[in-house]
Amino acid sequence: MDDLFNQAAPSGDYSAKDIEVLEGLEPVRHRPGMYIGGTDEAALHHLAAELLDNAMDEAVAGHASMIEMSLAAGNWLSVRDNGRGIPVDPHPKFKDKSALEVILTTLHSGGKFSGKIYATSGGLHGVGSSVVNALAEKLEVEVARERVLWRQEYVRGKPVTALVNAGPVANRRGTLFRFVPDREIFGAHQFSARLLYRLCRSKAYLFRGVRIRWSCDPGLIASGWDVPASVELHFPGGLADSLAEELGLSPKLVMPVWAGLADLPDAAGRIEWACAWLDNGEASLDTYCNTIPTPQGGTHEAGFRAALLKGLRGFGEQRGNKRASVITGDDVTGTLAAKLSLFIREPQFQGQTKEKLTSPEAQKVTEASLRDRFEHFLAGDPATADNLLAYVIERAEERIRRREAKDTPRKSATRRLRLPGKLTDCSRESREATEIFLVEGDSAGGSAKQARNRETQAVLPLRGKILNVASASTEKLRQNQELKDLIEALGCGVGERFRLDQLRYGRIIIMTDADVDGAHIASLLMTFFYRELPELIRGGHVFLAQPPLFRLTQGSKSVYAMDDGERDRLMKSAFKGSAKVEISRFKGLGEMPPAMLKETTMDPKRRVLLRVMTLPEDRAETAEMVESLMGRKPELRFRFIQDRAAGAGELDV
Repeated sequence: MDDLFNQAAPSGDYSAKDIEVLEGLEPVRHRPGMYIGGTDEAALHHLAAELLDNAMDEAVAGHASMIEMSLAAGNWLSVRDNGRGIPVDPHPKFKDKSALEVILTTLHSGGKFSGKIYATSGGLHGVGSSVVNALAEKLEVEVARERVLWRQEYVRGKPVTALVNAGPVANRRGTLFRFVPDREIFGAHQFSARLLYRLCRSKAYLFRGVRIRWSCDPGLIASGWDVPASVELHFPGGLADSLAEELGLSPKLVMPVWAGLADLPDAAGRIEWACAWLDNGEASLDTYCNTIPTPQGGTHEAGFRAALLKGLRGFGEQRGNKRASVITGDDVTGTLAAKLSLFIREPQFQGQTKEKLTSPEAQKVTEASLRDRFEHFLAGDPATADNLLAYVIERAEERIRRREAKDTPRKSATRRLRLPGKLTDCSRESREATEIFLVEGDSAGGSAKQARNRETQAVLPLRGKILNVASASTEKLRQNQELKDLIEALGCGVGERFRLDQLRYGRIIIMTDADVDGAHIASLLMTFFYRELPELIRGGHVFLAQPPLFRLTQGSKSVYAMDDGERDRLMKSAFKGSAKVEISRFKGLGEMPPAMLKETTMDPKRRVLLRVMTLPEDRAETAEMVESLMGRKPELRFRFIQDRAAGAGELDV
C-alpha cells in the first residue's frame, strides 16, 4: 500500500493559476441547473415564477393588492406589483451601490432573512431576482417609491446604466421587472402563454386578497388554448373556488367539500384547505407553502395526511365501528382531491427549486390545526361522516382482499385461450355492446342459449346457489369452482390482479327465476360483486334481468306480469268482456320457450334491466345492510325479519 503513495508524480501542471473563482452572478450563468433545475422550458418558466413569488410576498405581507403579468412579442415578460418598491438608497455595506443593485447582482441578498420585513415569504434562498437577472439577455427595472420613479437596465446580470431618477410620480408605487431570457442559455425555448396564465390563476387562488391582471399579445396564444388576451383574476373563495373549478360537475362526491381557512397558534402563520372525496374521478393532492407549489409534498403534506387518518379513525371509534382500525392513510387519501396551502415563518425547502417542504415544525402545526377541525366537521354531520367512513373502510377491505388474493392468474381476453366449459361465448371480439347472462342451472342455460343473439350475448350457467362470500373464508372463496369459472369468464381478474380494461363484456346481467329462490341467487351474486369486484358495480357494468312470473292470455292477446300484484292489476285493467283469461305461472326460466324468453327478458329492444349500483350518499347504509343480511351473524338477519314481520302481509308484491 505504501508503494502506491511513493510513485512519481504524473506529468502535467496543476498550480494556483488553475483555481477558477466565479464572482457575482457568474456561478449562475456557468451552472444554471443548480439554481433553476436546468435550461429547458420548465426552467425558463421558473424565472417567471420567481418574480411572481416576490410580488406575492408583498401581497401576503399586506403591502400590495394588485399584481400584473404581461407577455409581449419577442419573448418579453413583465411582472409588476403595487407594493412598497425595492429600496433604492445606498446599501450600508456596499455604499457605492444601491440596495436595488445589490439585490439584483448579489446572490443570497434580500429582505427576507431577518423575518422583520416579511413574516411569511416564499423562501430564504435569496436567489430569485438575482438569478432572473443573471439569466436575462436584458432586464429593465422600475421602482416607484415615495412618489419618485427610478429606472435601471442590466445585460446578462451586469448594470449597463446607473440608477436613474426618472422624476416624480403621484399615483404609482411598487416594482416593475421587464426582461427577455438569454438565448445563449435557453436556446429556442419561449414562454408559453398557457403556462403563465395557469401560474397566475393558481397564485390568485392561493391568496384571496390579491388581484392579478394578466395580459398577452394575442399572437402568442395558440389556437385551441383557453387563454384570454387580458383578464383580472380574483377569487374570494380561495382554494374552495379552485377545487370546484377543477372538479367541475362530473365526479360524484362521497360527501360535501370540506374547506376552510384558519390562523396558526401564536401568530405563526395560517393554513387553508379544500378537500373532496370522489366516488369516481381522478384523485389529486396539491400542496403549497407561502404560495410556492410543492409538487413533491413534504412535512406539511405528512401532517395533513396524519390529521385526516387520525380524525377519521377517532370518529369511527366514537361510533363503535371496530373496522375503522384497519384503515391507513392511503385508504383515506386514495380517492381524495384536495388542496393545502400553508403560510409559516422561515420555511425550509429541499433544493433551490423548492419542490419539497422540509421544515420540521410544519408537520406538527398542520396536523394539530386540521385534525381538530376535521373532527368537528365529522361530528357536525354524523350521517354524512358515517358514509365517508364506510367508503374508506370499503377501500381498506378491498386492499386487504387484494393482498390476500391468490386466485388463478387472470386469463387473457382473447378468444383463443381456454374459457370455462359451460360458457357459451358470443362471436364479437370487442367488448362494446356485448353482454354475459348469468343464469341458474343448465335448464335455464339451455333456453337462454337458444334465445340469445349469438353475436353479442354470451351465457354462463351456474350450478344453483353460489357461495355466500360475505360469510365465507378467503380459503373457501379461492377453492369455489363456480366463482372461479365466473371470474375466468369475465376476464378481468380479481384482487390485486384486477384489470378493468380486460373485462370481456360491457354488461353483466344476472338472470334468475322470478321467485324467492331466484331472488336469493341474485342476492348472492350481487354480494359477490359488491365484495369482490366493486369496481364493476361502480362502473355500471352489473344489471338484473326482469323475467315475468305470469303470462295472461285471452284469445290472441297475451300480457306478462312480474309478480302477483301486477297480475291482479292487469286482470282488472287489461282485459274486457266475460271471456276467460288463462293464467300461466312460469316455474323457472328453463320452463319458458326460448322465443318467449327472448321477447320478455333478453331482447334489448323490449326488455327491462335494473342497474345494480351503490349511491355514494347511501354507502354506510348499504354496507350495514349487506353485513346484516349476508354476513356471518345470523342474529342480525333474525332481527331484520322480526322488525319487518308485522307488515309483511301488507306488502304489495
